[in-house]
Amino acid sequence: MTTDLRAPTPQALLRGAGQYTADIALPGALWAVFLRSDEASGRIASLDIEEAKAMPGIHAVHTGADVAHSGGLPVNEVIPVAAMPRFAVLAQGRVEAVGQPVAGILAETRSAGLDAADEIWLELDVDDAGVDAPIAEKTWTHGDAADIMARAAHVVRAEVIHPRTAPLSLETRQIAVRPEADGGLTIWHSGQTPHRTRQHLAQMLGIDAGLLRVITPDVGGAFGMKASLYPEEVYCVWAAHQLQRPVRWSATRSEDFLSATHGRGIHMQGALAFDADGRAQALEAHVQAPLGHWLPNSALIPGWNAARILPGGYRVEALKILTETTPESRAATGIYRGAGRPEAAALIERLMDKAARKLDLDPFEIRLRNLREPEEMPVLTGTGQTLDSGDYAGVLRLLRDVSGYDARLAEVAHRREQGQLVGLGLGFFLEPSGEGWESARVTWSKDGRVLIESGSSAQGQARVRSYAAIAAEALSLSSDQVDVRYGDTATCPEGIGAVASRSTAIGGSAVHEACLALRRAREAGSALPLTEEVRFETKGQTWGYGAYLVQMSVDAETGAPRIEAAFCVDDAGHVVDVQGAADQIVGGFAQGVGAAMMEAVHYDSSGQLLTASLMDYAVPRADSVPPMTLADMHTPSPMNPLGAKGLGEAGTIGAPAAILNAAIDALAPLGVEDLQMPLTSQTLWTAIQAARDAADSARSVGDSR
Repeated sequence: MTTDLRAPTPQALLRGAGQYTADIALPGALWAVFLRSDEASGRIASLDIEEAKAMPGIHAVHTGADVAHSGGLPVNEVIPVAAMPRFAVLAQGRVEAVGQPVAGILAETRSAGLDAADEIWLELDVDDAGVDAPIAEKTWTHGDAADIMARAAHVVRAEVIHPRTAPLSLETRQIAVRPEADGGLTIWHSGQTPHRTRQHLAQMLGIDAGLLRVITPDVGGAFGMKASLYPEEVYCVWAAHQLQRPVRWSATRSEDFLSATHGRGIHMQGALAFDADGRAQALEAHVQAPLGHWLPNSALIPGWNAARILPGGYRVEALKILTETTPESRAATGIYRGAGRPEAAALIERLMDKAARKLDLDPFEIRLRNLREPEEMPVLTGTGQTLDSGDYAGVLRLLRDVSGYDARLAEVAHRREQGQLVGLGLGFFLEPSGEGWESARVTWSKDGRVLIESGSSAQGQARVRSYAAIAAEALSLSSDQVDVRYGDTATCPEGIGAVASRSTAIGGSAVHEACLALRRAREAGSALPLTEEVRFETKGQTWGYGAYLVQMSVDAETGAPRIEAAFCVDDAGHVVDVQGAADQIVGGFAQGVGAAMMEAVHYDSSGQLLTASLMDYAVPRADSVPPMTLADMHTPSPMNPLGAKGLGEAGTIGAPAAILNAAIDALAPLGVEDLQMPLTSQTLWTAIQAARDAADSARSVGDSR
């Protein structure tokens, strides 16, 4: 069987012409089905699989002892881990969370596997593991924040609690594995990092990486959820290799809710000191990040990002920031579109809004007094990050213009006089993208066509269009003459993958450099065909940025919120694909709306998941996304030859901060000063009633005097 590895256009995907992992024909494949723990914590007292093994259509049933030899999943220790939680392919000795795989069943059909799972006898001695102490923590200090806080003219404090969220890609987790005659394995995987997947599988299972071919065909969304290997996927690869039979697994939606990684869940507290003129002087912040019961590869990234990005684009003399990451008897947490960036933005923007109210300054004005100036760039922040370039105040001024801010202020004031609850929310944010390297191999054929083979990958983005545009410009060709391939470890050069908004800035720069080398070779007289392969390493992180303004109204009787308008100004440096950039902002904003207004994973006190289906978990629909006005600036980055910055996470970073500030502004006339997400009608109605009750109580006290 052959696979057409040319990446399809978005139009082909809309016509149903894509090929996802579940579409891969795999004759004779066994279906993997998992018996999962129905308790959050406990010792395995008894596990009887004999009746399940004897059922029709069952090829094998495995328990933790069968796969106990597998190694742990490599974890990116951006924060050193004191005690690494165990990565168990199948539970060994005890269960650590509801949904954890306890037994793996290989069946001729999925239904046969589900029937067999019902016949497995699992007895647990339930206990209460509770919340452990932090296993990884880091403190950033610069100057004497405590001393400045003690002497400051003004200090404001804020707390922002982000609920756990489910990334909820349209395509659930998928894997298909086929043993080959040479002893190798071909693995189709709905993932973001094919080369890293191959490397980690080789390490964990003790298989020569050269025998593993990993292909990521079309991926129906990932958002960070598919950036790491899962126990179920490792089991499928192990089983196919062990039994020399094809194996496949398709997660159900409920299995993804139960055992795929969750995002967010971070609890942040902060204090920001100002002088009498409203200039920030010191920041203290505490970041508490949940980890779940095992660590995916990028588990520590959200807590690390949420801390190191502070204080955002603002000039702050001193800071002390502590981040702590703590395991829980719940599903693992990992990177989810933004991965700590939205959390950092939400905290610093709440502090700025609180300071504006305390000092009686306009929200734009207090930010303009504190944002770093273009001539300061590049600049090293108090947490050791190098901000590469930017005109932060420029995007704020442009946002004020395109939103008609002054007129909107007057409109809000008029509507408030009529008794309406309406407000404006401002949010400025930074978006650091990935660093490191990517690779590209570009071949210019005799017929004039160009083939790009990229070490990067995609999860639904218009990667073909952007890479073809880069090559076309460098080689003075039409984009129609360029083909793009990625996502196959056997045919494409090694790379990192589609994570951290890195693909245009780093992967695109590799394409650009390879094409320039081809052009120089042609100008020197070399005949076609020609091939150039480049491993491009960025000089450092690029820091995209933007500012969003949201206008929101709240029904005074029901608490129902409505975003009436949204204005987004982004600076992603040199933009290669204008339409693709706009699509990323709108799509990210939609996910930001979900996180801010409706999405929340809930567990009960015993660790049972209460939001295990779309009947229980709310996600944004088309009518949840407000009318949006997009504008942009273009400050090139010096970190790569394209001058490009990341943009893929901008909407999810900027939207929650602006929406949260807008909701609080809408209820501010009632005396509401703080709210926590999600900003559901219940949340807002409760805040309205509490404010009214407090006002009534105050009036009663006054009358009694």
